Amino acid sequence: MRTIEQIKSKGLPLRGNDIDTDRIIPARFLKSVTFEGLGEHAFEDDIEGVRKQGGTHPFRDEKYKGAGILVSNRNFGCGSSREHAPQALLRFGIKAIIAESYSEIFFGNCVSIGIPCFTATHESVEKIMEWIEKNPDKEITVNVKDVKAHCDDVGAYCNTPLQIADGPRGQFLDGSWHARSVLLLNKEKIENLAKSLPY
Repeated sequence: MRTIEQIKSKGLPLRGNDIDTDRIIPARFLKSVTFEGLGEHAFEDDIEGVRKQGGTHPFRDEKYKGAGILVSNRNFGCGSSREHAPQALLRFGIKAIIAESYSEIFFGNCVSIGIPCFTATHESVEKIMEWIEKNPDKEITVNVKDVKAHCDDVGAYCNTPLQIADGPRGQFLDGSWHARSVLLLNKEKIENLAKSLPY
C-alpha cells in the first residue's frame, strides 16, 4: 500500500470562499466514462470569466505551472457531491490542499484518491498565499506526519501548523486510504468468507 507522509511542490493560491464543485469542474464535462481528461477542464468557466475581464486565473497562470499544493479559503468543495471535482484536481496535478474548511463529502472524496486536505486558520492561509505569490517558483513541504507546512528560502520563511483529523491522517500514513489495496491485502480472507456463505 502506498503511504503518503509528505508532499513537496510549488504552491497555487486560489482566493475565495465557497468555491463549489461545479466551479471546480463544470457539469458539461461529466460525460466521460472514466475521469481521464478532466484535469484540462478544471475551473474552465472561472478561467474564461477572468480572461474576459483581462486577467489570468491561477490555474492558467504560467508562474504557477506545475504547482501541486492548492491553497484556498473557507468551505472549499461545497455544492454537489460529485467525485469528479477532486478527480479533476488530481489530474491537473494537485497532490494536497490547504484551506480554512471543506465540504465533508468533498473532503472524503479527496481522501479516497490520496489527496490530503489540511485546514488552517484564516491568518495562516493568508500567510501561505502571500508567500506563494511572492515566491511562485519555490516549493512548500506539507508534512502529514508532523501536520505542518514548511516553506523557506534566503529571504522568506513560514512554518505553519495545520490540522487534519486523526482518521484520515492515519490512513495516509499506513496506506489504507487506498481501498482497493486494502481489499487485495485481505484477498484470502475475503475468498474464504465468500466460500463459507450459504448463498
